[in-house]
Amino acid sequence: MLPPDHDEGFVDFLTSAAQARAADILESYAADLTQLRDHGKARSAARSLRTLASVHVYSGSAYHHDDALLAPLEQLADALADEQFKDGLWDQGGGHSPPDTAFSVVDLALAWGILNQDAHPSTERLRSTVERILRMAGPGLATGGVHTANHRWLVCAALARIHAYWPDPSYARRIDDWLAEGIDQLPGGEYSERSPNYAAAVTNPALLTLARIPGRETLYANVRANLTAGLFLTEPNGEVESVHSRRQDQTALRHLPEFWLQYREFAIRDGDGRFAAVAGLLRERGTAQTFGETPAGDRLAEVLDRPELARGLPEPGTLPTDFEHHDDTCRLVRVRRGRSTATVFGGTDVAELKAISSGLSSNPTFFRMRKGAVILDSLRLAPQFFSLGHFRAEGLERTEDGWRLYAEVRGAYHQPLPPGHRRKDGDYPLTDDGRFWSAMDFPHREREFRTLCTEVLLRETPGGGWDLSFAQTGTEVPFALELCFRPGGELTGDGLEQVGDATYQLVSGEATYTVGEDRIVFGPGNGKGGRQPPVVDAGERYAWLGGSLTPDGIRVLITGRTPSTYRLTLH
Repeated sequence: MLPPDHDEGFVDFLTSAAQARAADILESYAADLTQLRDHGKARSAARSLRTLASVHVYSGSAYHHDDALLAPLEQLADALADEQFKDGLWDQGGGHSPPDTAFSVVDLALAWGILNQDAHPSTERLRSTVERILRMAGPGLATGGVHTANHRWLVCAALARIHAYWPDPSYARRIDDWLAEGIDQLPGGEYSERSPNYAAAVTNPALLTLARIPGRETLYANVRANLTAGLFLTEPNGEVESVHSRRQDQTALRHLPEFWLQYREFAIRDGDGRFAAVAGLLRERGTAQTFGETPAGDRLAEVLDRPELARGLPEPGTLPTDFEHHDDTCRLVRVRRGRSTATVFGGTDVAELKAISSGLSSNPTFFRMRKGAVILDSLRLAPQFFSLGHFRAEGLERTEDGWRLYAEVRGAYHQPLPPGHRRKDGDYPLTDDGRFWSAMDFPHREREFRTLCTEVLLRETPGGGWDLSFAQTGTEVPFALELCFRPGGELTGDGLEQVGDATYQLVSGEATYTVGEDRIVFGPGNGKGGRQPPVVDAGERYAWLGGSLTPDGIRVLITGRTPSTYRLTLH
C-alpha cells in the first residue's frame, strides 16, 4: 500500500514505464522459456516475473489483476522450477552457482512478497510455485560459497528475504558469518572493488535490504557514505568516473541512473537536499533514456516492496559544482569548475602486484578532462621499455600548486650462472624474470638493470585548463603520449598527420578538438622523435594473449625519445 502522501508524478512515471516494459516481456517471454539453461537466463526470467508481478498487483496499473498475465507468470515460474537443481541452485555463468542464484532469489522473493500481500485468488498457484523455489534455494545459499567481495552481501540479502518469510536459524547464522567479516568499505566511501557498477547494482541494494533487519541499521551508514562519494565522481552529463575500478567497468562508461532509487531513499530518510537534487535530475534523465542497465519499468516492484520510496522528496539542495576532491585510498583526484571537470588517477594495482588480471585496477589512463561537450576520455603514456607497457603511477602526491605522479620501472639482463648452479645437461628450472618465463634459473643469476623513471606534474590553470610537465630519465627508448577524444567532434591543426584509422600524430604547433561551441586546444607537437610510424606499446602481457589497449575514439599521438622533458598544455 502506497502512503497517502505519495509522489503521484513519480509513481505515474514508474507505472507507465512498467506497463511498457511488461508489454515487451509479453512479446518475448516464450523464447526465454526455451533457453533458460542453454543461455543462462534464470536471472532474466526471474526479473521478468518480478516486473509482470508488479503491474499485476498495483491497482494503478492498466494490467491490474489482468488474467492475460497469469499464463506468462506461471510459465516463467514453472520454467525456473524445472531448471532448478536438487540443491536449489541454477546454472548462471557457473555450474550450481550460489551467488548467481542469489540474484534470481532476490527478485523472486520480492515478487512473492508483493503477490502474497495482494493475495489475489488467481495467483495462488503462482505463489505456491515461487514459494517452493525459494524454500528449495535457501539451504544451498546457506552453505555455498562465493567468488567476489560483493557476492557476500548479495547472498546475505537473498537469505534475509527468505528468512523473513520462512525463518530458519541456519540462514541467520550464515548472514552473521558473512557480516562478521566486516563491510569492505574504504575511508573515502568506495567499496574494495571501487566499482560504480557493483556498488549500484549489488552492494548498496544488498546492504539496504540487510539494514532493514532490526539490529542491522548501522549498514545504512555504509550506503550513505558511498552515495556521498558519488557526488564527486559524477560528470555533468550523468556519467560516473570508473577509471579507478577493479572490475570490468574500469574501461566502460557507467551512468549515475543505476543509483537513482538509492539517492531517493536517502533524500527521504535523511531529508538531504543534495540527494533530492540528484534524484530529481535522474528522474528527468530517465524520461528520455533507460536507467543504465536497468529499465525504469523494472523499478516499480522495488517501490511496491518499499512504499516509503514513493513519498515526496524534500526541497532540492545545491549539488557540488566547484570542488577539488582527493580520495587518497584510491589515489584519485576529481576537480570540477562548473562545466569543466578533470580526473587525475595514480592508483592502479599493477605497480605493486606486477600483475594484470581480473579483479585488479589496471587502466593506464592517468588523466581525463571535459570542457562542456568536449571529452578527453584518456591520456596515457607508453614507453617502449622492455615490453613492460604503459606508465602506471606508483603514487599520487600533492604539490604546492598541483599533483605529482611518478613511477620507476626496471628491466634486467641476466649474467651467466655461478659455477655452483651450472648443470652439464642444461636442464634448468622454468622461472619467471618478472615479464616472461624461461628455463634459465633466473633467481640464481646476477642481473644488470636498465631503469626508466617517469614524473608527471599536473597543474590546473585559469579557465578550466591544465598544464602537464613530463620528465623521463634513464634508458633511451621511444615513447608515445596518447590523447583519446570522445567521437563526435572535429579535430583540426596544421601540425597533424594521419597515421592510422582515427589516429593522428601532432608533429608541431597546437591542435583543437571542437564539439559545438566547446573546444579543447592542446599541444605543442614534439616533432617525429621516437619510432615511426608511432607505436603505442601495451606491453607483452597484452600482446602475448592477443589483447589490445587501444581506446575507442579520436586518437592523437605526441612522440619522442627518453631521456626527455615535455610540457603538455590543455586549455
